[in-house]
Amino acid sequence: MLLVIDIGNSNIVMGTYVGKNLMKHWRISTDSQKTGDEYGMLINDLFRYQGVNISDVRDIIISSVVPPLVVPFVKMCERYFKVKPLVVGPGIKTGIKLNYENPRAIGADRIVNAVGAFEQYGGPLIVIDIGTATTFDVVSETGDFLGGVIAPGIVASSESLFTSTAKLPRIELIPPKNVIGHNTTACMQSGIIYGYVGQIDAIVGRIRDEMGSDWHAKVIATGGLAKMIHRESKTIDRIDHFLTLSGLRVLYERNSA
Repeated sequence: MLLVIDIGNSNIVMGTYVGKNLMKHWRISTDSQKTGDEYGMLINDLFRYQGVNISDVRDIIISSVVPPLVVPFVKMCERYFKVKPLVVGPGIKTGIKLNYENPRAIGADRIVNAVGAFEQYGGPLIVIDIGTATTFDVVSETGDFLGGVIAPGIVASSESLFTSTAKLPRIELIPPKNVIGHNTTACMQSGIIYGYVGQIDAIVGRIRDEMGSDWHAKVIATGGLAKMIHRESKTIDRIDHFLTLSGLRVLYERNSA
């Protein structure tokens, strides 16, 4: 059994694979203050609750955009799973060309998403990860990583209104019934959500314009809020909630030899 772990700024997403089949998956909050032992006990409890035997895990791959958690997770894997994990980073075989001034500066999650999306959907692609930050990654018809866009995430934008103003409240991120709000909460929901959808559609449009009229890319979205944004967006073709997990599986297969 293969355990894949994606450590994001807000959440850690994990899944177990048997072959190409995702068997179980979990999402927990990221806490850079937790120790490897604390995460080890938490993961052990999650496995036990889902009826998964921790000893069945023979291989592990980790991607992380939170550097302080890499070493604790590696030590956790070695202590609790008796496995030395593969960590996505410099030197790993991706199978794609990274067209970037400094490939080492690309977030591990962006590489994983590009690999997973091309493996499943072919190219060309625009891969949008709607998380703490929102990333747009452009993948060529041959699977090369061509670069992309990084924008503030919708949750960060919402929180900035709450923390930077004296009277605006913290709100639930759900689309209002109407664009024109008749109370403060509805006005904020409209501005944040429809403004964010407009940003995504505008950036996708600009990418397509820059690539040329004969460039027809699928737009794949992932991330916790992707479903809500997809309902309002005019450009997102498909949602894949497990894109990062499947990308980690593909990367492990390419490096397992």
